[in-house]
Amino acid sequence: MAIVEQIDAPAGARRRLRISSPVTREAVGEIDVQTAQDVGAALEIARKAQPAWAALSFGERARYVTRALHVLLDRHEEFIDVVVRETGKTRLEALYMEIFASCDALQYYAKRTAKILRDRPQRMHLLSLMKQLRIVYRPLGVVGIITPWNGPFILSLNPTVQALMAGNAVLLKPSEVTPYSGRLVADLFEAAGLPDGVLQVLLGDGETGQALTESDLNKISFTGSVETGRKVAEACARQLMPCTLELGGKDPMIVCRDADLERAASGALFGAFMNTGQVCCSIERVYVAEEVADEFIAKVVEKTQQLRQGANGEADIGAIFRPEQLELIERHVEDARAKGARILAGGRRNPDLEGLFYEPTVLTDVTHEMAIMRDETFGPVLPIMRVRDEEEALRLANDTRYGLSGTVWTRDKHRGVELAKRLDVGSVCVNETEMIYGVTEAPFGGLKQSGIGQVNGEAGLRGYCYAQPILVDRFGAKREQAWYPFTAKKERTMKRIMRLLWGTPLGRWMS
Repeated sequence: MAIVEQIDAPAGARRRLRISSPVTREAVGEIDVQTAQDVGAALEIARKAQPAWAALSFGERARYVTRALHVLLDRHEEFIDVVVRETGKTRLEALYMEIFASCDALQYYAKRTAKILRDRPQRMHLLSLMKQLRIVYRPLGVVGIITPWNGPFILSLNPTVQALMAGNAVLLKPSEVTPYSGRLVADLFEAAGLPDGVLQVLLGDGETGQALTESDLNKISFTGSVETGRKVAEACARQLMPCTLELGGKDPMIVCRDADLERAASGALFGAFMNTGQVCCSIERVYVAEEVADEFIAKVVEKTQQLRQGANGEADIGAIFRPEQLELIERHVEDARAKGARILAGGRRNPDLEGLFYEPTVLTDVTHEMAIMRDETFGPVLPIMRVRDEEEALRLANDTRYGLSGTVWTRDKHRGVELAKRLDVGSVCVNETEMIYGVTEAPFGGLKQSGIGQVNGEAGLRGYCYAQPILVDRFGAKREQAWYPFTAKKERTMKRIMRLLWGTPLGRWMS
């Protein structure tokens, strides 16, 4: 992401931030930090706009989303320019990670929300002869969405379109270091004709984010670090406000002795180095069976040395998005080196490039005593550890406070699935990597300190609703058996019903 500096301002004036490119260090622009008063004013506007938006049918909301899709297709080069200038991604990476994925999300929810959120009858195991049950999905109201810098457009658009299609108004707060990429979401929907007040973008840093989490919202959706996520959760808990937290990871890769090593090595590179390793579900630890470790490591090193790094042309690896992240990567690598790790590729800033470039790096002889195997690195670094067998790999893979995702590599797909079930993570890929968030049908979230709740798919979309059950009497009798008056006869009848339902095989089958 961009380099952020606070600009001196007169006393009493708004704080102002200057954004600079991580590639050229040239200024990208400046933003004012929006205050708690600004957040309150935006919330008031959203409250007034939301009921009319919720009153639209799914088809009517979908028309706005479909228009946004057409705008994005027409203006995608302009959007790529903004993302690349602000983040230092390669253009192809910005195209498939930000634009392609956003097009898919827009189309998916425009086309399928009506089916997923339609009122539905629910058959009951008891009472179905006398009552009818319906589940109705009602919008929550106004949702606050706080998004990170590593996927600033897609990670802002994806939850926004879900919340909008569910009938909510949205206050979107993108990261202060990629504000222009986040603001593209508002530009997109404004061009699509979205009614005023339904989507508003708030620019600023932690001050703005804190004000948003302490506002009278109906939900917060947060994507970011564990440390900030904990603060968001505490603020929501004080207000009894629901939240979804998609936090960090230290995702393991298990390479079994029967894995296709050519595919596994290529997958390891993409999983570790895509977006310069700045993805929550990047591969950050590899556990490879001893029998195939030498061959696997040799393939990984050879492929890593062939990668091209730069900001222009057909580059494979872009820049680190911010100086603080580059410094953290260097600390992790130096800690590992000092504790006995071997650097087989990379291990330094790229001396041939200006800006925040760190070479794709491969390490071996790593242990869990090293920060690089315990803490989220979020950089183009691939530590590889030899293990005796899959059981040791599983034990080490689960030895972490994180639990976002993981990968398993084996020619035996059935065994791969069985191993995946034993990983203490929210999602797993078998012989695949970096794909699960992009599978729109798949609910995505983490265990342990990697988050609360899930995004995407039916579960994610329904998370922006309140599932309201409505029970309707079928026949309109004057009174129910359980109603007043209470009598000894009613007590005897209820006991007979209990014995019938749960004391006999026929009754248990019926219930």
